[in-house]
Amino acid sequence: MAPGVGALKEAAGSLSKYSNSEVLMMKAEIGNTPIRSSTSVAEKHGINGVHELLQCPTCADSMYPPIHQCPNGHTLCANCRRVQNCCPTCRFELGNIRCLALEKVAESLELPCRYHSLGCHGLFPYYNKLKHEKHCSFRPYTCPYASSECSVTGDIPFLVAHLKEDHSVDMHDGCTFNHRYVKSNPHEVENATWMLTVFNCFGRQFCLHFEAFLLGTAPVYMAFLRFMGEDRDAKKFCYTLEVGAFGRKLLWQGVPRSIRDSHRKVRDSQDGLVIPRSLALYFSAGDGQELKLRVTGRIWKV
Repeated sequence: MAPGVGALKEAAGSLSKYSNSEVLMMKAEIGNTPIRSSTSVAEKHGINGVHELLQCPTCADSMYPPIHQCPNGHTLCANCRRVQNCCPTCRFELGNIRCLALEKVAESLELPCRYHSLGCHGLFPYYNKLKHEKHCSFRPYTCPYASSECSVTGDIPFLVAHLKEDHSVDMHDGCTFNHRYVKSNPHEVENATWMLTVFNCFGRQFCLHFEAFLLGTAPVYMAFLRFMGEDRDAKKFCYTLEVGAFGRKLLWQGVPRSIRDSHRKVRDSQDGLVIPRSLALYFSAGDGQELKLRVTGRIWKV
């Protein structure tokens, strides 16, 4: 008798002592048992196990093709392979062996975004995951303060508190502003004064920058607005900046740039109100030894 046949007959015999209705009820109960749960757990552990195999043992980053291995089968990523001559696990000399099997297995994986805990709940093919994470809207923002190399990152509420507490940035409520910028020696443009003010407007935050720098060899002043959020949301707003005196004025109208764009990128693109120093001194009046500029503006929804 084939293995398992006896067990099946025994099970059938044990059912024969019950009435047909009782047997049907038992079958229904068995059919409704969530046997999928154990399979799901196994699958989950299997995926996690493969994901662990795809972590470089040297840098702990995820490995992407080409994935290298030593003659003993230990793997490492392409970046670590460039600086390693010996296997970090067994110290065997590395050759130019690709782990094609692991690369193939990775193609079938779907993994959560690294910013899952911040709100991104999508699943992505393994080889698309890295590309997604570079542009994920849930990834942390970089501190928008420009006068120092601040490496702090976080969400918008955290950065607003950080700007106020750690950088002593002025915070204002309202969608119109009237700011006065004063500098005692405007001829020292290379020692640029960076200024930042944050406005709470329409329930969102906007950074008003004002600074001096050299545009080529020409000293200029520039004011521009950045939006604390994603670019798609920044495009829902417009703003104007205006400076002038003695019957003359400069006016700029534009769309605020997201703080996803670096401060330097926005500045170098001249996407804001650019004021040549000669005109800035004219607006300041006096003997040209002190900068006194009044910049006004407003923000509105498109």
